[in-house]
Order: sequence, then C-alpha cells, then structure tokens
Amino acid sequence: MSESRWHISSAVVSALPEALADVAELISQMEGVEIHAQDDSRIIVTIEGQSTGILGDSLTSINLLPGVLAANMVFEHAEDAEELQ
Repeated sequence: MSESRWHISSAVVSALPEALADVAELISQMEGVEIHAQDDSRIIVTIEGQSTGILGDSLTSINLLPGVLAANMVFEHAEDAEELQ
C-alpha cells in the first residue's frame, strides 16, 4: 500500500443500549474516527487513515470495546492524497 493514498471507510457499531454512551465516548477519543449519528443501539462512524491496515486496526479496536456487540465496515474508498489538497 502506498502512503500517498488516503483511505476512508464508514462503519456501523452495534452496542448494548446501556453501554452506548460509554462506547460513544471511547470512540470519540480515537484518532481518525468520527461519529456521525447514533440511535438507541447503533453508532455510525467514519474511519480515516493512510492505509487499509490502519482502518482495519481501528475497526478491530472498536470491536473490542466493552459493550460493543459488533462493528462492521459498510464502505471503503481510497484516493491519491495529492488530489485532496
């Protein structure tokens, strides 16, 4: 993978309703991860980074948070970093 590419993915995080606030707080502190919406049991996030490996590592970290039932990538896109400037 070239570091001149920028990767972004979206994911749906399902969590126990009683743990949702704590899960959202932990996710909001993660580098390269942004929360866009949530309801009583799901959080919609985007994950950004220089490689699919970084995205995968972030998704794995989310999956391992206490109270998370599942975190599933929905979409991934990559483009040349110089096109973003």
